[in-house]
Amino acid sequence: MQYMIMILIVIGLAIADFATGYIKAYCTNTVNSQKMRQGGMNKLGELIVMLTACGLDIGIHALGQYYQAAELAEIAGVVTAFAVFAYIVLMELVSILENYAAVNPEALWAAGLIRRLKNVHDENKEEK
Repeated sequence: MQYMIMILIVIGLAIADFATGYIKAYCTNTVNSQKMRQGGMNKLGELIVMLTACGLDIGIHALGQYYQAAELAEIAGVVTAFAVFAYIVLMELVSILENYAAVNPEALWAAGLIRRLKNVHDENKEEK
């Protein structure tokens, strides 16, 4: 069940990001079907990565039972799935806030939050 919740959250955030991106493009008169297709493919890629991480968690857990390392395998799988999930959620939230800030320049709180989230996002990239 936890995998379905994670996947639904990723799908919901991807839809919200796509919608706010379209609103931003509409408000700035920069609607471009090529960018929309590329954005849609990026969202599909994120979903595939999340599905793969969840499948890997299930597979590692099942494999751990054969090698008497069920607890260790479960921890490794959960850490993998959660790390991918957290990265995708953070990335989508930053993108949604960037789109919102572009449409509403008076939302100074969003700009400050974006800077903080981008710092965390950039630190996570450097660690990998």
